[in-house]
Amino acid sequence: MKGLIVKEPWINYILAGEKTWEIRSSNVKIRGRIALIKSGTGKIFGTVELVDSKELTFKEYRDSENFHCILGEKFKLPYKRTWAWSVTNPNVFVTPIPYHHPQGAVIWVNLDNLKRGEENL
Repeated sequence: MKGLIVKEPWINYILAGEKTWEIRSSNVKIRGRIALIKSGTGKIFGTVELVDSKELTFKEYRDSENFHCILGEKFKLPYKRTWAWSVTNPNVFVTPIPYHHPQGAVIWVNLDNLKRGEENL
């Protein structure tokens, strides 16, 4: 399973089901259940289903605050090419799961090496 690194407060909004678009600067081909890692903690806080990725126009981005929860950015896209990664079905872990963070991992972490019994994924 792949783990997506997400900063606060965005990870909290995603896991609460309030944020269904994760805004990124690139497309993603991964689909299915992924883990959500809170940036800087070394822990997995839950999972979501990654169901789609689409490039956004300025108008789509501006008119979709209810999906991405980024308020007030009415005058520009955050990236030269801006993508919405659609997520659904959040599952919050009661106790976050620690994992080994590989050096250099910034967006994705391969979590296939988690010990059985540690993964609720």
